[in-house]
Order: sequence, then structure tokens, then C-alpha cells
Amino acid sequence: MRIPDLDLDLLRGFVAVAERGGFTAAGEVLGLTQSAVSLKVKRLEDLLGKPVFQRLSRGIALTREGETLLGYARRMLALNDEAVRRMIAAPVAGRLRLGVADHFVPRNLAPMLAAFMRDYPELRLEVEVGRSHELRAAMQNGALDLVIGKRRDGETAGRLVFTEDIIWVAAPGFAAPPERPLPLAMLPQGCMFRERALAALARAGRAFDIVYTSASLLGVAAAAQAGFAVTVLGRQGLLPGVVEYPGLPEAGSAQMCIFGDETRQSPIIEPLISFLRGSMDTA
Repeated sequence: MRIPDLDLDLLRGFVAVAERGGFTAAGEVLGLTQSAVSLKVKRLEDLLGKPVFQRLSRGIALTREGETLLGYARRMLALNDEAVRRMIAAPVAGRLRLGVADHFVPRNLAPMLAAFMRDYPELRLEVEVGRSHELRAAMQNGALDLVIGKRRDGETAGRLVFTEDIIWVAAPGFAAPPERPLPLAMLPQGCMFRERALAALARAGRAFDIVYTSASLLGVAAAAQAGFAVTVLGRQGLLPGVVEYPGLPEAGSAQMCIFGDETRQSPIIEPLISFLRGSMDTA
């Protein structure tokens, strides 16, 4: 059996639909009509002999095969874009002031940035880690150039890097007494993860008590690691010393995005997004 070659143009259309949640939104990004994007996906499905999307009454969803393909497609596109940039693009140089939300893969952030700098040695990178809304405010005031952070509910700003589940975590073996309020370790007010977690508990009628508050994600995680409380983290940011804690209501998901270059003028944003997505897919 001859294995067919995957068309990168079709994969780019597929990834755009998956990330934007629909054919029309993907067409706006790609500069194509909805029908043209739909045709690309149909050609890809014909090539693979499998559907990559389920057509639902209220939109679309990835099939199991589509979820598998998405990781490969992102890696293939990232490698293609990197190769093309190396061959024809001017070297990326200058200064980049980057804000990074502390929820963004806290275990892997430093190694990821180090690897990125090895690929772009002419770039001077200055990184500030903090809370998403504070970093975005600093960017609006001109103190930062780009921010990697969480997209708020209903927002469309920013370029999507990845979506992750928000999960409850605690120290291995931790068991909250069922007759007492659930002890929580949380970031201060204004944190989207905190808002999602408390809203989920309220909807489920589960009593809780915030017994530990820290402005640092690592501080909150330390309270959970010590067996003092339960907290919430992004699944990609699961830290050593904590495990997923069962039996609590789902807290939803979060979209991690890059903010600050909606007009796509910065020569570094495409390499950065491609690098981050590739790193997440292979982590």
C-alpha cells in the first residue's frame, strides 16, 4: 500500500478550524471563504479515509482521529515554517519584553525559553512572570511587548497557543473530611482559575473554606504539596508532589494565548507561537 503525502495547505486549514472552532472563523484567519475551508477539510478527510470533525447541531468537534492528527499537524506545520524562515527570512533580532503567566507550564517554562534562545541567538529576551491580567495591563501601558496568558470568557483577543483542562490537585493520599468545608489554597481575587473553581463548587453546593492565599502559583502549589489544602492547576502545569484530586465538580478549561500583536507586525510572534506549540505537543 502506498502511503499518501499529506498536503500542508490542507493541514493548515484543518488546524485553523480546530483552533477557531468553526469553518467561518477559520476562513477569516486564512483569508478564505467558509466553503473554501470546508472543501480543504473534505479533501483531507478523503485523503485519510476518516472524518476529522463531527458535525454537530451547534458546531463541530474533533473526532478521535482528528485529535490524533491535530498534534501531528501542528508539528509538521511548525517544522515547515521553521525551515522556510531559516531559508528565506531575515534573522530575528532585537529586544523582546515578554510577560508570561505563571500558570503557563511552570515546570517547563525556563527550559523552553532557553531552547528558544538557542534557536534565535540574536534576540535579546527579557521575561517577566506574573498574573495574566496584571501582565496584560503592563503591556497596555507599554512596559511589555507580548504576553502569554489566559483568555477570559467571551474574549476573542490574542493568538491561541493551546487549550488545557483546569483540574483539582492535592498531595498524594490527601482526603478532605466530608463533614467539613473543603480547604482550598488559591491565588488572590482576579485569578480566572480561582473564579472557575469557586463557581464550580457553588453550583455543586459544596462548602469550602479558603485557608491559604498566595500571589504566587508556586506558593499555592506548595500548600497543596504539604497536604494543607486542595487547589486548581492547568493540566499542562501539573507540578511534582501533587496529583489530580477526584470527586470535585469540573472547573472547565482555559485558553492560553499570546497577546500584543493582533496585527501580526512582529517578526518574532510566528516563530514563538510555532515553537511553543511544538514544545507542548512533544512535552
